[in-house]
Parts: sequence; structure tokens; C-alpha cells
Amino acid sequence: MKRVLLALALLAGPALAQDPNENIQKLVTLKYADPRAVRLLLQNFNVQMQENQQMRVLALTGHRANVTTAEEAIKQLDVPGAAQKDIDLTIYFVVGSDDAAYTGSAIPQDLQTTVAALKSTFPFKSYLMLDVLSLRTRSGVGASTSGQLSRNRLTTFTINSANLEGDGNMIRLDRLHAGLRIPNGSDKNGSPSYLDTGISTDVVDVKEGQKLVVGRSSLNGPDTALFLVLIAKVAQ
Repeated sequence: MKRVLLALALLAGPALAQDPNENIQKLVTLKYADPRAVRLLLQNFNVQMQENQQMRVLALTGHRANVTTAEEAIKQLDVPGAAQKDIDLTIYFVVGSDDAAYTGSAIPQDLQTTVAALKSTFPFKSYLMLDVLSLRTRSGVGASTSGQLSRNRLTTFTINSANLEGDGNMIRLDRLHAGLRIPNGSDKNGSPSYLDTGISTDVVDVKEGQKLVVGRSSLNGPDTALFLVLIAKVAQ
């Protein structure tokens, strides 16, 4: 009888250790799928999930049974077909001005319609192109680039992350910043001074291939303004 009881106790041990209602924590590393997209898709699995885009990791917290179910679902989603796609971003620095002396390049043909729409709202005498910056990033990853218009004129373009939304035709950019640094006379000591301006926004949703005016910023008073036009495309 003692041997039977001992055998039953040994069998019961693993069962107790695998209590389905026990709260556990687990890290799951993804090879292909976007951690943020997986978290949003599995948000009804009664498991708390926190993603890290850079490390491509999901942290799961919940009852053992629910965590196990979520793990199995993640395995089904994390397949080569779910690999992150490259996203190409192009930002145009467009200036509208009433100052005839303001210099820049002609507006390219593919932005003529967009600039015509700007003119209907902001009727500056002229519109010019200051710079164009492009970068390629991957879903869930941030990126930055910069350009030099001249010795003392700089442009910058930064995003914290880019993510494909819905069916992949909508792109969400987190913490976008496009900046412009230009000379602004001299300080009281005769040293060059600079104007740092630009546009920052927490979230930008842009349809794939759309030309989107992100924002407007004043330059040297009300007679000149900086506009940012963004185009986002999913690389094929």
C-alpha cells in the first residue's frame, strides 16, 4: 500500500506543478512577424503582452493555460510569409514665401497638384523646394537621415518607428520629426546665429503612395512658411 501511495504522490507532483490557473511569465522571440501586430491580433487571448520592437520579443503574462494557447497562436503567425517589409519614406521640404529674394529649386512635376492645393489655402507668391530626404526602414524599426543644403544649412528627418496597419496599405509613423537649420544673422558678438525649426508629430497615418502634407512651420516671420510633404511606399 505504501508503494501505491508513493507512486500516486509522484504522479500528482507534476500535475500540481502544471496548474493551468497558475500565473506565469514567458518571453517569446519572433523571427518573422511584427511583435506589435501580433500583440494587437492576440489581445483577446486573456494574456497581458508587451512587445519590444528592436529585440523582436513578446513578454507574456497570465494563467499558464492562456499563455500556452497564446504561444501556439504565435507559432502559427511567426512564419516566413509574415516577414517584415521594407518601407521607403520621402520627405519634401517645401517653402511658400512672399519674399521675392527667397531662393530654392523648382517644385517637381509630381508635387505640382499637392502644391496647387497648398496655394488655395496659403496664397504665398511663390513656392520653392528646399530639399528632399529619403530613407528606408523596416516595419517596427526607427530610422533617421540628414542633408546639407550648403555649408550652414542642414535638414534632418527622423522617425521612432514605422508600422504597417490593417491590410498593409496604411503606414503609421511614430514620433516623426523633420528639421531645418538655417543661418539667422549674427549675435551681439558678431558670431553667426541659426534658426532651428521644423515639424514634429507623435503619430502620422499615411496611405501607401499618398502625398501627405504633414504640417506647417513659420520661417523668419509670417511671409515665409515651411511645409513638409511626405510619401510612404512599401518596398516590393
